[in-house]
Amino acid sequence: MSARPTPHPEHSAQTPLLGGSLADLLRRVRYEVLPAKATEDKVLHHVPADVPVTVTASPAKGLGPTLDLATRLAGHGYRVVPHVPARQIVDADHLTDIVDRLTAAGIEDVFVPAGDADPPAGAYDAALPVLRRLGELGNPFAHVGITGYPESHPLIDDEITVRSMGDKQEHATYIVSNLCFDPRTLRHWLARVRGRNVVLPVHIGVAGPVERAKLLSLATRIGVGESAKFLTRHPSWFLRFAAPGGYSPERLLRRSASALGSPEAGVAGLHLFTFNQIAETERWRRAMLERTGG
Repeated sequence: MSARPTPHPEHSAQTPLLGGSLADLLRRVRYEVLPAKATEDKVLHHVPADVPVTVTASPAKGLGPTLDLATRLAGHGYRVVPHVPARQIVDADHLTDIVDRLTAAGIEDVFVPAGDADPPAGAYDAALPVLRRLGELGNPFAHVGITGYPESHPLIDDEITVRSMGDKQEHATYIVSNLCFDPRTLRHWLARVRGRNVVLPVHIGVAGPVERAKLLSLATRIGVGESAKFLTRHPSWFLRFAAPGGYSPERLLRRSASALGSPEAGVAGLHLFTFNQIAETERWRRAMLERTGG
């Protein structure tokens, strides 16, 4: 039997980097981007080389644009984390081809959600079978991420999503939480996850400083990426973005700081959903670092 993926120091549940101040969390960020035409140039111009970049995958466009952008960014020296949704993988041979392409590009980290393709493209309808297959292939990636849902998934019961993380953790090295807007919900979810003996470090999903007009334009374009599609399934969340003064990432983080900074929470850093407002997100992060003494 092959060994499980080896946690990166950033992802290890024992590392002293977990928890800490708000400035610490802002230094340990990942940027989620959509594989659009201008994304590569935006990343090159605005994202520091030491910030990991995750690339979403759209059921409408398939995995091709995700893999293309991920391999190009890796060639520029970025640590890239492509999304490999289970429901977009046709079969075991297709998965092997994906693995071969990514490893050839030097990519060591993948994020494996179930995905939104309906119906599935082929043999896989959930993340766990894909994670198991990666194990059978010898665990080609040192780091493997799975999804967490602090606020309810539109199709899956909360208890099932928490239990599912326990089933998948032996095949993964970290969790990325989906968007959450309520500090109390986030705190309770982290406690439930740890109460289930899920010990994987968590990257907390936070929406960046989204401009309402750009968000409206993005969310109405079909197939731009899982992030925008996720918003359309959560109309109350969309209203939080769209309403004047309705959402502030700084306010959310300051109200959540004590919970996220607790070592018991096992928070490895922040996963910032940029919605391709990449320059704006990086400017906001640097300003926040200055205000927090980072």
